[in-house]
Amino acid sequence: MSAPVVAAPGRNRGWRRAVRGGWPTRLVLLAATLLVLVPFAWMVSISFTPEEQAFSSVSLLPAQPTAVNYGSAVTDANLGRAMLNSLVVTVVPVLTNCVAAVAAGYAFALLPFRGSTALFYLLLSTAAIPGSVTLIPLFLMAKGFPLAGGNDLAGYGGTGLLDSLPGLMLPHLVMTMNIFLARQYFTTANPDLAEAARVDGAGELRIFTAIYLPLSRPIVAVIAIFTFTGVWDDFLWPLVITQSPQVQTVQLALAQFLATGTVRYGTLMAGAVLATVPVLVIFLLNQRHFVSGLADGSVKG
Repeated sequence: MSAPVVAAPGRNRGWRRAVRGGWPTRLVLLAATLLVLVPFAWMVSISFTPEEQAFSSVSLLPAQPTAVNYGSAVTDANLGRAMLNSLVVTVVPVLTNCVAAVAAGYAFALLPFRGSTALFYLLLSTAAIPGSVTLIPLFLMAKGFPLAGGNDLAGYGGTGLLDSLPGLMLPHLVMTMNIFLARQYFTTANPDLAEAARVDGAGELRIFTAIYLPLSRPIVAVIAIFTFTGVWDDFLWPLVITQSPQVQTVQLALAQFLATGTVRYGTLMAGAVLATVPVLVIFLLNQRHFVSGLADGSVKG
């Protein structure tokens, strides 16, 4: 009969130290998680609380839950139309950024040409320019857009892209940071795949579409989530460029609840919950690709 196997004492002590050493990290992560979840839970709680009881008690579970606030948020601020506008304004930049950023990132990383490094850093430097600096030039560009809003070919005579959905998309069609992330991601790719394909006679377009594009799904998810969140949450540009309620975005619709003399917090929180749902859905659907793509695209280089 064989003797029982006893683990070495030193190995047990090392395992216990590893477990004990992980507790500070777990506590920090738990505190950070609570810091994010508690305000969100409080927002959801107030959204189901009657207006007269919104701040009468401190509890995450409403005593008399009601969905009236959600109906008021949709009807009073035209939130349904605003969310549809935001969805249209967001989806188009997501598509253009995924295409342009992935193509440009691939070219900068795997198709070096004379001056490509200088051009890349020049492009990257534009990300350091504050948005308030480019606000007026973008406004003038939208107003003078040729053959739009009654403008002639020279961009005069009408309003251009002002107070329109295409005008809301204009500043977000291509984002510098997305190109940076795509370029950093492709620097981790194996260049031998392209060399082998060239030996077999494949052109650059086929190498990109058949080999590297299928491998870029993680960074595409990162770009899609970053772009969707940035455009969906944008407030300043829609505030500057829009006037009519028909083209207002969800952020402007929520701001209407604060423009009145009396703030209805239950209705405001209900609108905020509805505005948060699309972002959460997009993140949850792409969570696996988002984590891997963000790690590969930000650590390298």
